[in-house]
Amino acid sequence: MRAGVEAEKGSCTNEYERRHSRWYELILLGWPFQWLAGLAVVAFLPMILGWGTTFWRYMDAVRINTTLAVVLSFLIVILTLRRVGRFSSSGTFAYIVPVATGIFLGAFAILFFGRSAYSRPVLLSAYALTLVWCYAGYFLGKRYRTLKVAAVPVGGAARLVSMGNMQVRRLEVPDLHGVRYDAVVADLRSESLPPEWERFLAQCILAHIPVFDARRVYEGITGRIQIDHLSENDAGALLPSPLYSVCKRLLDIVGVLVLAPLAVPLMLATAIAIRWDTPGPALFIQSRVGLGNHDFRIYKFRSMRVDAEKNGARLASTDDDRITRVGAFIRKTRLDELPQLWNVLKGDMSLIGPRPEQRVFVDQFDAEIPFYIYRHVVRPGITGWAQVMQGYAGDADATRVKIQHDFYYIEHFSLWLDILIMFKTVRIILTGWGAR
Repeated sequence: MRAGVEAEKGSCTNEYERRHSRWYELILLGWPFQWLAGLAVVAFLPMILGWGTTFWRYMDAVRINTTLAVVLSFLIVILTLRRVGRFSSSGTFAYIVPVATGIFLGAFAILFFGRSAYSRPVLLSAYALTLVWCYAGYFLGKRYRTLKVAAVPVGGAARLVSMGNMQVRRLEVPDLHGVRYDAVVADLRSESLPPEWERFLAQCILAHIPVFDARRVYEGITGRIQIDHLSENDAGALLPSPLYSVCKRLLDIVGVLVLAPLAVPLMLATAIAIRWDTPGPALFIQSRVGLGNHDFRIYKFRSMRVDAEKNGARLASTDDDRITRVGAFIRKTRLDELPQLWNVLKGDMSLIGPRPEQRVFVDQFDAEIPFYIYRHVVRPGITGWAQVMQGYAGDADATRVKIQHDFYYIEHFSLWLDILIMFKTVRIILTGWGAR
């Protein structure tokens, strides 16, 4: 057994040496290089082309304002993509253009409305170079962003499969010799982990090889938390950040005020179309369950017949005959949700959060799904992680998956995850994905 332990130690040590022999790759692909080298390209190249090589000798208001706008915009773009990429198994490719465009447009708006002097050509050139830099970094680093993990064939780790940017290779014996791995995955809560595998994991940690818990890896690649296996400690860890809760409330109010000039005309046109299509009120008011398991009145545009619930409440289904012609359109484009902006202003809801359900369904799912009621620890939202990842949930099984997404959102409750949800929501509005 001693020889076996030494062999395991040797294989882990060799793997450590192979990993650290790639130091130059890690430097070129790491965030310090992205920020420092990127600043040299994005900030200084446009300035040199626009103002000459000695631009720094005469820093007037135009050059100071433009330099600050370029540097801050670029750093915020890199930081945002880096944070958002943590929650996206497909990487940051689809978010480079919207993130960079939104941030640089914000810089333009601040300089323009603040009546500050700046150089438009330099700022536009920096925006274009930021896109080039981010896409170059994505494609050059694509090979090394694929995480190669060795799975210990015991418990939950044995059920992991390759997905997204992760390749899973199951180990037959406690040995990493001959193949490079970025990390080892094991079911650290399993009580049936043999002693030789426990010693193997210990040696990997000593050799600075990351060892991840299988459940955490599963959550990272699926965006879901397994609610059937939550413990008391897990439930306590799901408490959302109080600081971000306050900031999020302020962002909700600002967001509604910013959207109002566009939303009000759309709401007026939608209300007219509904009244023209079928008799009855344009608005649909219903009791839903929100923060703290308290009921509130939600406002939506009516997308079904007036007598849609004469036989009791039921979830919408594919090709539901209760949905009107205009209703089908506004549900697909999510226009029926616009009146909920008033719920956001009142504090009943947030722009982003778990979708609120009717009391009858809450009571039903609470009896069928463990920990269901815990989703009410945050304000419900007009859009949410479950909606952009899964779409509409029409039965108990789909709702169970939706709750797993909701719990993931609560555990990772942050500005960066909300930004990712916002981008995915825009895509859904444009494509109509997930509507019923």
